[in-house]
Amino acid sequence: MPPSNVPRNAARRTPRRIAHGTSRKRQHRKPLGWKPRLAIATVVSLLVLLAWAAIARSLAPASNTALTRFDAIIVPGTPADSDGNPTPIQLSRVTEAVHEYERGVAPRLILTGGAVRNNFVESRVMARTAEAQGIPESAIFEEPQATDTLQNACYSLRILKSHGWRSAEIVAGAYQLPRAGLIFNSLPLQWSTHAAPPLSSKSAAYENAYAAVEVLKTARYLIWSRWTEHCEP
Repeated sequence: MPPSNVPRNAARRTPRRIAHGTSRKRQHRKPLGWKPRLAIATVVSLLVLLAWAAIARSLAPASNTALTRFDAIIVPGTPADSDGNPTPIQLSRVTEAVHEYERGVAPRLILTGGAVRNNFVESRVMARTAEAQGIPESAIFEEPQATDTLQNACYSLRILKSHGWRSAEIVAGAYQLPRAGLIFNSLPLQWSTHAAPPLSSKSAAYENAYAAVEVLKTARYLIWSRWTEHCEP
């Protein structure tokens, strides 16, 4: 028999005291410092921004007109290689623009892009490529100053307005077109987009990386470029 001086419910009280002590410890945990909270807030904000950009791209218009014939075909630039030759991306855009010209979509090309990543002006390299594919010099208009897609659109619109032209088809890579659609949709222009097919197949990793870059560029446009780079055609 247990000693008479030991309460019968002593064993029952011990777990309660332990549980009570544990709950008190939980109540006294230190709150997160400002650095962890800042890191969490930054990550959440970035995820929200990327989600916003992805949704904006999925809802971006592909045109604002039912026209099938336009005053011009606009080809936004992309850098040439280190020797001044067209890269596959640049070549695919120009080649598709030439095909559209030959189909009678528009009687002229506006090739836009400055020297962004090297000393070679993108519009000049594209113009040489278009001429080599049979486009007459009189049908080619070069815009050699733009450094991004927003400027491609704005400076091309200046050329259009100076000649009294009011419509254009934009030829670029499929991943760039949603962002281009967001940009051109804010301009006083009748426009439509047309994807330039790649000249060769790419790996899934390459495609995913390219798509991710375009989402980041779209995010930058939404929160920064469209407010700071004002287009004055």
